[in-house]
Amino acid sequence: MRISSLFPSLLFLALPLLAQRARDLGVPFDGTPGTLDAITDVRGIEVGNTTLISGNGPLKVGVGPVRTGVTVIFPRGKKNPDPVYAGWFSQNGNGEMTGTTWVEESGFLEGPVAITNTHSVGVVRDAVIAWGIQHQTFHQNWALPVVAETWDGWLNDLNGFHVKPDDVFHALDEARAGAVPEGAVGGGTGMICYGFKGGIGTASRVLPRDEGGYTVGVLVQCNCGERRQLTIAGVPVGKEIPEDTPDAMFKDGAGGEKQGELGSIIVIVATDAPLIPTQLKRLARRATMGLARTGSISGNGSGDIFLAFSTANAHANDEPGPNTVQTVANERINPLFAATVQATEEAIVNAMVGARTMTGIDGHTVIGLPHEKLQEVLKKYGR
Repeated sequence: MRISSLFPSLLFLALPLLAQRARDLGVPFDGTPGTLDAITDVRGIEVGNTTLISGNGPLKVGVGPVRTGVTVIFPRGKKNPDPVYAGWFSQNGNGEMTGTTWVEESGFLEGPVAITNTHSVGVVRDAVIAWGIQHQTFHQNWALPVVAETWDGWLNDLNGFHVKPDDVFHALDEARAGAVPEGAVGGGTGMICYGFKGGIGTASRVLPRDEGGYTVGVLVQCNCGERRQLTIAGVPVGKEIPEDTPDAMFKDGAGGEKQGELGSIIVIVATDAPLIPTQLKRLARRATMGLARTGSISGNGSGDIFLAFSTANAHANDEPGPNTVQTVANERINPLFAATVQATEEAIVNAMVGARTMTGIDGHTVIGLPHEKLQEVLKKYGR
């Protein structure tokens, strides 16, 4: 790992240690997590990151400071390109998730999902295609990858286009099962959530055997909300920790309060439950309720876009067909809805707990959620 202070002109691929998580601090959540409490508890899923951090001081477009990256998720791992059933939902559309019209039309997600910053969607999309061609993972001679974004322009030289094809290849090549790094990593490197440092977070839930024994995993890139909205375990944490807010983000030119939220959130929901696309769209919608538990209202300026997929029903798209698939009865889908809500809520809090204070362009500083203060506030409210 290169250290940017020693190599100020170079970007580096950061390989962060796993940070503390919300449960480590005693934050109470509903439901039973999987072994890793991560999206990778759904067997076969692999996650990769490239984290780009370099430079300090005033913004110089094309030079830095750089605080960005890319995160990728393979539903069945790098070596298995078999499409998965999927569905997506836009809670508020001030954002981008490419490829979703084909997901809606076909009912399948083909290839990995990638998440990055707003102005790097194009290069990431093209690099995912190039990687797929190189590794011969396409079933046809065209591809419509799913690439999503949130805005990191408060900390990052957004218009410098620092995410390059090689960075995307690195994330794809390095994708692994197992524990998932959280906080300021990958696509979440420069993100802000409820006025605290945000980024990548993940969580999972395992249903009891009598409810199917299925696993639901969630990964978020959170960059949404205002400090005053933040709610954790039902406690108004944002109102209790009002200091050190990056106020300039939430004021208009006249010093007044801006309307709505100024960021976005991408939520990826995965499950091994056998669900068909219409059911997965319903699952994606339930991410809104996990988001709401943390205080968000999905304001006008927020791109809140969610995708759900199922790793069950392998070979459902094999030719020539017809192919046999299984599905959970709608009358028994409620536990999966609950698991999605619970895991989404925890993933968002994990992203903030895992993210440390960061300074970016022009000295803009966003503090990490202070762990001791969080514990004090939860104790104050009996949580």
